[in-house]
Amino acid sequence: MSRESVRAHEDDDVAAQGRHARFGSLPEPVRVEDLVEEKPAVTPDPARFAYNPDEWLVRYCA
Repeated sequence: MSRESVRAHEDDDVAAQGRHARFGSLPEPVRVEDLVEEKPAVTPDPARFAYNPDEWLVRYCA
């Protein structure tokens, strides 16, 4: 082997080690819960759920 081919081979090894150090493993997986953000479409209306459908029984049938 000539010196140039040995040097080129060593350069390839160094480059391969650098690639492996940077890209040799996959990143950590991301949980599905971390991918989704939930926000209410509108602000909650407290009067919406204030009506009690059974209240008329107490007021008018007792």
